[in-house]
Amino acid sequence: MTKIHPTAIIDAKAELDDAVEIGAYSIIGPNVKIGARTKVGPHVVIDGHTTIGADNQFFQFSSIGAPPQDKKYAGEPTRLEIGDRNTIREFCTFNLGTAQDEGLTSLGNDNLMLAYVHLAHDCRVGNNTVFSNNASLAGHVHVGDWVIMSGFAAVHQFCKIGEHAFVGMNTSLTQDVPPYVLLSGNPAQPHGINIEGLKRRGFTREQIGDLRNAYKLIYKSGLTLEEAKAALAAAEAESTASVDQLRLMREFLDGSTRGIVR
Repeated sequence: MTKIHPTAIIDAKAELDDAVEIGAYSIIGPNVKIGARTKVGPHVVIDGHTTIGADNQFFQFSSIGAPPQDKKYAGEPTRLEIGDRNTIREFCTFNLGTAQDEGLTSLGNDNLMLAYVHLAHDCRVGNNTVFSNNASLAGHVHVGDWVIMSGFAAVHQFCKIGEHAFVGMNTSLTQDVPPYVLLSGNPAQPHGINIEGLKRRGFTREQIGDLRNAYKLIYKSGLTLEEAKAALAAAEAESTASVDQLRLMREFLDGSTRGIVR
């Protein structure tokens, strides 16, 4: 049975699964859908065209599904979608998308979002990420699976961060981060492959070695970016253990529009 605190305000049009819990003084808007076993703590506001999956937990004082912080927004029915098994800690702010993009801000599954995390309009965050306190994404930022964003890291609009990347504390990002790369600083500087993270996720010694060699091609060889991409393609063709990983890195470089941190 749905557990709703008597002080919570739930719009009659909101769609809540029978196993949802809503805490004291929380407010749920008319276009909100919340899946099974999701727990919304006290003093949380969820509004807009927001869809939330199962087994999520929202801690107090978060603002979810508010209009984007964009002067061009004119009240269009844009969306926010949140998947399953996410933990959203105190004071997080996740905004709706805008009509100038695809009208969608999204957060995948199994993410840990610590206090004061900001996801601006049209951001796309994958699965199994960790955002530490005060990590912030400007509009239209895309973040791949298994990325770790350290405290107070900030990302400029339209940047992309590839899978398994690690962004250090207080890092200021204005360009794209290739998959598997560890970086930090203001401005951001690359510092090798995220070796410890890859070990924890079951990457083999050979795969990690191949990715370290790929990093050297991009950052240490003196090659131009186009030459490095050609060298990556050759390494991919010769690889037996790391074809998928090298392809992911090469395709990320091909798709980068802001240029990579280098």
